Amino acid sequence: MYDILRKKFSEIIEGRALGLEEVNITARTLTPEEAIGNPEDSDYPIQKGRERLMEADFKGSKGQAFTDMFGNFKGSLSDIIEMELANNFRRAVFVSSINAVMRHLGLVEKTIHCKDTAPITCAQKLINHIKREFGNPMVAMVGLQPRMVEALGKEFELRVTDLDEENIGKQKFGVMIDPPEQTGANIKWCDIALITGSTLVNDTIGEFKTDKPCIFFGVTIAGPARLLGLANFCPCGI
Repeated sequence: MYDILRKKFSEIIEGRALGLEEVNITARTLTPEEAIGNPEDSDYPIQKGRERLMEADFKGSKGQAFTDMFGNFKGSLSDIIEMELANNFRRAVFVSSINAVMRHLGLVEKTIHCKDTAPITCAQKLINHIKREFGNPMVAMVGLQPRMVEALGKEFELRVTDLDEENIGKQKFGVMIDPPEQTGANIKWCDIALITGSTLVNDTIGEFKTDKPCIFFGVTIAGPARLLGLANFCPCGI
């Protein structure tokens, strides 16, 4: 998947004659407040310190990606294209840079995370979207997004898997959080799968091979979803 993504991204850069060596990309780690503002709830993974948002800047256009391995980066487009995607930090730089470049070119919107009370609005929009497109499906969610779980659990049969050991085996809003080993079984059980775009950064996205409808949520996968033909849900992104 990364080879396909790299190839398609390279074609865009070459097709727009951006030049590989002359234009720099910078990426930095945002604080929780920069990333998500000041929501009323305090249970988002980014507030707990497990993840951070990496933000890339390309000619003033911003692109973001969630990662649990974060830091700062500066390099050329050539560096991005040729980067060995050996760990979550490098993949976060790569993905956030794709988002920034595609945002600059007008090929994608909403590459910046929503803030304050917007995640609550996002969750309700997700409920409406699922009902409109799928009726009353059984839903498997990969990656705990608290407001989504809180809203989805009231409307649908819901199973959730997460990587965070602090969540696994606990009830969240009446829903038991399963370990990642349960993901395959949950996807077999469900009618639709909701998958965090962060799976593109943590290199688990290739595990979700199914003929069932999959919706990848969040800003991380905004640009890559466009390039790979994946369904992306992020109505409140900026």
